[in-house]
Amino acid sequence: MADKIRVLLSEEEVNNRINEIAAQISSDYAGREIHLICILKGGVFFTCELAKRLTVPVSMDFMSVASYGDDTKSSGIVRIVKDLDEPLVGKEVLIVEDIIDSGRTLSYLIEVLKQRGPKDICLCTLLDKPERRVNKQVRVDYTCFTIPDEFVVGYGLDYAQKYRNLPYIGVVEL
Repeated sequence: MADKIRVLLSEEEVNNRINEIAAQISSDYAGREIHLICILKGGVFFTCELAKRLTVPVSMDFMSVASYGDDTKSSGIVRIVKDLDEPLVGKEVLIVEDIIDSGRTLSYLIEVLKQRGPKDICLCTLLDKPERRVNKQVRVDYTCFTIPDEFVVGYGLDYAQKYRNLPYIGVVEL
């Protein structure tokens, strides 16, 4: 039986907001090159769409991290599954995430990346769930949408590896 998915953010809303965020980032980084770090797997859809719309020079790398724990909360133990291919020394880094909730994994990741000598590290997310934030020190510089604490899929977000390819953000109604 197929899961029922309620549309939370339409494809048009998502596209329009990515255009706005890309314009803001392009303005903020005018005259500089930006190095995007896509957090896999979910962030790849958003990162690609964002990169296409940026008007400043862009380089890109990918990272995959895993945090262990049960299905509802992270244990805070983070393991880098796929590390970056390029050094970060002197680069203007923008970490691109699909969703930020507790902030535990990103807090750890940002500390690891700071040790690699970037000029700056900023954070961009498609979706933010501030209600779930445990680590209040994670500062999100660019947020497309702030959403309620619901389980969402689409645009890279999955439920049991399904629904990543939906062109909108939906809520799985179990």
